[in-house]
Amino acid sequence: MKSYRTPQREARVMEVLSKRQKDLTLIIDNVWDPHNVSAILRSCDAFGVYGIHLYYTESSWPELDSKASASGKKWVERKIHSDPAAMIGGLREQGYQVLRTGFSDSARPLMDFDLSKPSAVILSNEHSGTAPELAELVPDEVYIPMQGMIRSFNVSVAAAIILYHGFTQRFAAGMYDSPSFDPDEMEALAERWLAR
Repeated sequence: MKSYRTPQREARVMEVLSKRQKDLTLIIDNVWDPHNVSAILRSCDAFGVYGIHLYYTESSWPELDSKASASGKKWVERKIHSDPAAMIGGLREQGYQVLRTGFSDSARPLMDFDLSKPSAVILSNEHSGTAPELAELVPDEVYIPMQGMIRSFNVSVAAAIILYHGFTQRFAAGMYDSPSFDPDEMEALAERWLAR
């Protein structure tokens, strides 16, 4: 088996891991289009998201072509959930604010939210919206203000905008200047990444 472990690769892995944010995440709710999922993963990697949560009840997680996702699936951890209450409750127990995208009268613009705090944002299927069982658990809605006739972005574009908003807030707070993982976690993650 070919070894990909070189000093340059080790340095790159450590550089990227040092900027990964372990407490900024997305919950992907029944988004089935592989192009959208691939684009979401690519944005997660670009903005330093360590991992995402998958909630699929209406369809299955789509098979992703490595080329289409630019290998984003290789560098973004994914955790599958089947129990919505356990997923949301677990995040809240860890101190996360949990938001969902939506357009109800109580929805607030993205700029109102501080994503430098531990945050999880639910992104749902564009046609059916947030799964009812998730909506019941997560009353706080966020929307991206738009100035045109169309009221919503494609889900992968919305993911990129939301994550960029979080990135700018975290960058301004200096959160990319030191690792969010402790040294032991960094070492274990580096070993895993270098084996990929």
